[in-house]
Amino acid sequence: MRVAILGCGYVADFYMATCSCHPELELCGVFDRDPERLGAFRAYYGVNAFESLDALLHDASIEMVINLTNPRSHYETNRACLLAGKHVYSEKPVAMDPAGAAELMALAQTKGVALGSAPCSVLGETAQTIWHALSAGAIGTVRLVYVNFDAGMTSRQQPWNWRSCSGAQWPAKDEFEVGCTYEHAAYFLTWLVAFFGPVRRVTAFASCQIPDKGIAVDSRTPDFTLGCLEFDERIVARATTSIVAPLDKSLMIVGDEGVLYTKDIRDDAAPVYIRHHVQRRLCGAFEYRFEHWRTRWERWLNWIPWNWGHHWQLNWKVPFARKPTLRSSGRYKPIDFCRGPVEMVSALQARRPHRLSASLAIHVTEVIQVLQYPERFGFRYDIRTTCDRMEPLLRECLS
Repeated sequence: MRVAILGCGYVADFYMATCSCHPELELCGVFDRDPERLGAFRAYYGVNAFESLDALLHDASIEMVINLTNPRSHYETNRACLLAGKHVYSEKPVAMDPAGAAELMALAQTKGVALGSAPCSVLGETAQTIWHALSAGAIGTVRLVYVNFDAGMTSRQQPWNWRSCSGAQWPAKDEFEVGCTYEHAAYFLTWLVAFFGPVRRVTAFASCQIPDKGIAVDSRTPDFTLGCLEFDERIVARATTSIVAPLDKSLMIVGDEGVLYTKDIRDDAAPVYIRHHVQRRLCGAFEYRFEHWRTRWERWLNWIPWNWGHHWQLNWKVPFARKPTLRSSGRYKPIDFCRGPVEMVSALQARRPHRLSASLAIHVTEVIQVLQYPERFGFRYDIRTTCDRMEPLLRECLS
């Protein structure tokens, strides 16, 4: 399918890193409203550049637009692309509020085109392996989920100096004003909604712990949010998002029979581990003695970071449901951003629903809005939107 990229900022390099791995995507041109950034991007990658957004939208050969503009412009730019009759795959969120997202979905239906939204990591091998294990009853009935997206104390790292490989500056001001929950929570929300269905209720707390982040901003946004998400079947998830706490992007799912765990939900091929509540006597004895002596070593050699708040335990690796492709979208990003657009192309060709659908994007946007601004919704809020259940890739995994 002939596609164009709208927005040549920091994230665009991540899409370019794996675009050539997917012959389904024929990149025909790019556009950015900043002429200098557009020129640098075009020169670095040797791609065609459109002179204006209108030129892109009026090019009848462009079938899909991958919208990588800043979040607060997503509604406007997505709407313009849909009105031009283009399929649209948008970076998250598809709009800043569920009402705007719903308008876009209605417009897409009216125009007979597809609308989908990032993130696409739920299509990766780690997420699919966890989903497969849950479907197979590996840990019995699920009771509780702990998920974190703590990105470290970002403001102390002077992120305004970060540059992508083509020279794009990390949009620090925009990131801080939009908020880390809008920027990051969708990564775990798409997984949880895929595994357990729509969120039914949210109890949330949000706070701006570091008002001065080192650069001037026009508005202060929560840099820490905590939510309890209630799903059907009495499943409860505790979710944290911050740019204050130490780096932690882990997921732990607790069932009646055991626990599934992965260290990093931003790694498409992160190992998945399982631990059963009732261990073999030999394993339990080994763990007890190892932990006892480790604790003593920690007291004696207290300059060595033996522990970070967890008791040492034996865990067993879950075989991947599908062999990882191990594609990387850049340094420290073992993920493939182009899985989402490729999934949309596949859905259009097969005339089936897109897994990263507009209804999923609307639902996730509502949950994010409640997490970031709980004071607007009474801190405990019944979610009004729902979405279609996503189909797993299990047939492909098992083939």
